[in-house]
Amino acid sequence: MKTIILGGVAGGMSAATRLRRLDEQRAILVFERGFHVSFANCGLPYYVGGVIADRSSLLLQTPESLAARFALDVRVRHEVVAIDTAAKSVTVRDLDTGVETHETYDTLVLAGGSSTGSGPTRGAVPTHTLRSLDDVDRVLEVLESVDRQARVTVIGAGYIGLEAVENLLARGARVTVVQRGPQVLSPLDPEMAAPVERLLREHGVDVRLGTTVRGARDGNVELSDGSTVLTDLVIEASGVHPETALARAAGLVIGPSGGIAVDDHQRTSDPSIFAVGDGVEKRDSIDGRPTLVTMAGLANRHGRAAADAIAGEDTPPAAPALGTGIVGVLGLTIATAGWSEKRLLSVGRAHTVIHTHPSSHAGYYPGAQQMALKLLVDPDDDRILGAQIVGRDGVDKRIDVIATAMAGGITASGLSRLELAYAPQYGSAKDPVNLAGYVADNIRTGATRTVQWHQLDVAMESGATLVDVRSATEFAAGSIPGAVNVPLDALRARHDELPAGALIVHCQVGQRGHTAARLLTQLGHDVANLDGGYVTWTAGIAATATATPTEEAA
Repeated sequence: MKTIILGGVAGGMSAATRLRRLDEQRAILVFERGFHVSFANCGLPYYVGGVIADRSSLLLQTPESLAARFALDVRVRHEVVAIDTAAKSVTVRDLDTGVETHETYDTLVLAGGSSTGSGPTRGAVPTHTLRSLDDVDRVLEVLESVDRQARVTVIGAGYIGLEAVENLLARGARVTVVQRGPQVLSPLDPEMAAPVERLLREHGVDVRLGTTVRGARDGNVELSDGSTVLTDLVIEASGVHPETALARAAGLVIGPSGGIAVDDHQRTSDPSIFAVGDGVEKRDSIDGRPTLVTMAGLANRHGRAAADAIAGEDTPPAAPALGTGIVGVLGLTIATAGWSEKRLLSVGRAHTVIHTHPSSHAGYYPGAQQMALKLLVDPDDDRILGAQIVGRDGVDKRIDVIATAMAGGITASGLSRLELAYAPQYGSAKDPVNLAGYVADNIRTGATRTVQWHQLDVAMESGATLVDVRSATEFAAGSIPGAVNVPLDALRARHDELPAGALIVHCQVGQRGHTAARLLTQLGHDVANLDGGYVTWTAGIAATATATPTEEAA
């Protein structure tokens, strides 16, 4: 039996090595059009920044090492240009000689991944992506050729774009980041993205939101708002699209998301052809519909699943994709799982929002850092629909716990009952995940009602009174317009000073507000708590103030 795999790196090499471990007798042939078949593509920005100093450490395997350990026939600089499904053969072009040959297969695995567009600045200003070692080699050549502070424009403020920004700053470059949408990191909701934007600006990054790149001329990048930016180098990080041209030409079904359609074992519409990686549809964990998720973990998992199916292993169907992701930016860590509030609103799905601002570990132990945690919950069945966390320490383990809970069907209230490791330098007796669960349970049982930061103006215009229960010192340092200050510890004695009608209470992050809401409710008042308190409201207002999308970005 013979299996041909088109493409290396995560999905293709996972399929190849797993298949060899399952079947020693099978002929396995891998074609990779690049120079390298197995490299750490997620580490490329950090090589640019000098965090990873040794280029060779990014090379995980070579054709020679794969031949020695796994008896794989790996041919780099070879591109499959056509698939004949009837003859079960592929046409392969040697990119160095131009010679084309034909290879037959019993099974075929497509792992072509995704690609970027050509970009409006190519040919006018050095423009590169960060998708291969060749890319970073060319990027470094440009940076090292400049005998002054390099000026770099990064197109796109997603994960790769912001990793590029951080590492370009580490090399001393002057950086402009251009983002089509109204905020950085579009998977986040605006109030969660605001601290990231603020941090970028504090580090001297010129952040252009609601803007697109029109072209380039004479060392200047031309933007849609009519301005120009002096630029020595452009990093194209505005997004990717699935590589499906080969599959389309072969007559394989392309799904509604634009990726190659596969079943629960990575089999395409042709039973002899499998597909894995970024170019392939996944099943969304929230609504079960086809979606595109470009994550290395999923590519590895699905490469393994394809190999199991080819080898005849009895394996469970692929789990739906949560889209769990994480990125570090200038010491800040940003992580997500599931859907954002924006996405839920776009499809009209009912949801409850929870904001908390817990510490990374026990506050009395030195070094505790505050994080912002947002949980999105189905109000009917308490199911976790999504989570976002922004902070410094401890973000990674909290998003992993929540993602695990989502995969395992643990409800939002159920987070309060998780028994998590505790020591003061690692966490708190009430872990941030537990705290989010307590809030969810309070909302589920009706013990508290909440108002979101973006609902506050309408509520106050409708006659609600906003009561700031922080201390007088906190109130003086900054307050929400229209709020009256009655500190929590004086509230029991002074509650009769409050006007009749609806009250909205708030504190700094929401915890004292909950206590105030419970107290006033039991004293006969109609009370809701401002979810996430002053910190969340401030972030939301800041995000609204900087969101100036163009017509194209809207």
